[in-house]
Amino acid sequence: MNILITGAYGFLGRNTAKKFKNVGHVVVGMGHGKWDKDEYSQWGLDDWYETTITFEALLSLNKTFDLIVHCGGSGSVGFSYENPYEDFKKSVQSTLDILEYIRLQNPDCKFIYPSSPAVQGNLGNIRIKEEMAAAPISPYGFHKKIAEELCLSYHKNYNIQVGIIRFFSIYGNGLQKQLLWDACKKIQNSDKVTFFGTGKETRDWIHISDATSLIECVAKNLTDFHLINGGSGESTSIETIIRQLCKYFQKPVEVCFNCQVKEGDPTHFWADNTKALALGWKPTMKIEDGLADYVGYYHSLAR
Repeated sequence: MNILITGAYGFLGRNTAKKFKNVGHVVVGMGHGKWDKDEYSQWGLDDWYETTITFEALLSLNKTFDLIVHCGGSGSVGFSYENPYEDFKKSVQSTLDILEYIRLQNPDCKFIYPSSPAVQGNLGNIRIKEEMAAAPISPYGFHKKIAEELCLSYHKNYNIQVGIIRFFSIYGNGLQKQLLWDACKKIQNSDKVTFFGTGKETRDWIHISDATSLIECVAKNLTDFHLINGGSGESTSIETIIRQLCKYFQKPVEVCFNCQVKEGDPTHFWADNTKALALGWKPTMKIEDGLADYVGYYHSLAR
């Protein structure tokens, strides 16, 4: 297959590109980020186009694709509050441009959109099913929901094959932001560390290797419209994650929580991954092993 990965410079995008390249596909990337050929080829990209993701930019590639995976866009609730207009353009406008490009120029192309459970808001400490009511509580969640509705519209009205994967908390080596990265820096530099919240908040963690294998699985099975959760199916508290990191650092650390909740952050995210499992996919990385590997990666950067 000829595959386009938007946002291929980012964490999910580059790992997705490498996954598809490793199984023999031709992979092209586009988005923001300065790479030379030696760098981007190491991540499975045959070509890299540094550009904003627009309809005109897609036309200028002058290529036909069998699959587009849209990893571009905003990935931060905080950014959506500070820059709602930019977040809308990154999440919604770019999705619309790709769908319109497929409709007019590449109608046989399949489209995979990595979304987020933020579209459903704060549903409590339960296994979240894809069909549960959507009530986003942040601009990020609203924008993801709008993008999902565009995907459904283009499928129903123009018969475009679309797979939406609501990824929960993706982590793994190479991710240098969010909780794990910040926690590692704090643990390394202090014997007393403080984090937002109460520590009782829970998340469903999915390793990057499992996330990319799910994207590949959806691509293989995509013939109509799929909306599935991308999660391990396990719920783990933030306090448990941080104490596990402390264990792997092999140093005594006092862990504290300030009981302040970040705006737009639900208390719990826990995936019902029944639909993903039904496709023949299953997660293989246990959270304990993934965290140990991540701490080893963090230490390797200091050597």
